[in-house]
Amino acid sequence: MKLARRALLAAALTLPAVGALAAPLVMGFSQVGAESEWRTANTASIKAAAKAAGITLKFADAQQKQENQVKALRSFIAQKVDVIAFSPVVESGWDTVLKEAQKARIPVILTDRAVKVSDPSLYATFIGSDFVEEGRKAARWLLERAARTPNAALNIVELQGTVGSAPAIDRKKGFEEVIQANPRLQIIRSQSGEFTRAKGKEVMESFLKQRDKKIDVLYAHNDDMAIGAIQAIEEAGLKPGVDIAIISIDGVRGAFEAMKAGKLNVTVECNPLLGPQLMALARDVVAKKPVARRVTVEEGVFPAEVAARELPKRKY
Repeated sequence: MKLARRALLAAALTLPAVGALAAPLVMGFSQVGAESEWRTANTASIKAAAKAAGITLKFADAQQKQENQVKALRSFIAQKVDVIAFSPVVESGWDTVLKEAQKARIPVILTDRAVKVSDPSLYATFIGSDFVEEGRKAARWLLERAARTPNAALNIVELQGTVGSAPAIDRKKGFEEVIQANPRLQIIRSQSGEFTRAKGKEVMESFLKQRDKKIDVLYAHNDDMAIGAIQAIEEAGLKPGVDIAIISIDGVRGAFEAMKAGKLNVTVECNPLLGPQLMALARDVVAKKPVARRVTVEEGVFPAEVAARELPKRKY
């Protein structure tokens, strides 16, 4: 009997500690920055979802600089995290650091923004929106509006997002693809507003000072730039949403408040609340379970007419 007990005790001593068995999954996450309401909501969703899922999150803010993100990713690799997720500042220039992650056998998940790499196996999956389709949705709304006055020409100014970023490239591409159906719709000026209110206001001010052509429509790649532009339009003595129709993308509360006030005409939704889906994906990727190459979310189009009804429902 004593021998049996000793054998059981010896076996127990060779088992790993309970804490080792229950060690939480560790995720390194590099965020673009905090340039907009959308990004703030996205960060909050990721942090809350990680906590709820029991995942240890190592968070790094790139402050909209690619070099900061590369440093963060290398830091995550050195720390031997279980999985890396990041929202890339720009599309290109990631091959080297992603190869380093692959060599370290750390899977990578892209969130919100895609990358252009020589080898698609350098990342496991992408979760986010279809930016090209968002641009198309914005343009379809404008085509419907233009159809009310079929003989009228409409001059469009465009506030692009960060130069070289996936949403800026794709939202422009999708919008231009659709407006080609009506040759009377012309983009007369286009410049980056860097996805920020301050820069959106600054660029819109410069557009308004160029008086060679009347501006009929503003297409902004995000709501924050549109809200900044609204300030510039009002300071120029014009009525935003009336004298200049305004189309933007994201669907943040600020946009719904602007629509309710009659200063913004439509916003195309881009859902930032990716946290829960990201954490579920991370667990599957680390467990080497099969995952979809691209995971997208359903999103709508909200014209000003529904703003008052929808505003209380907005979670961001």
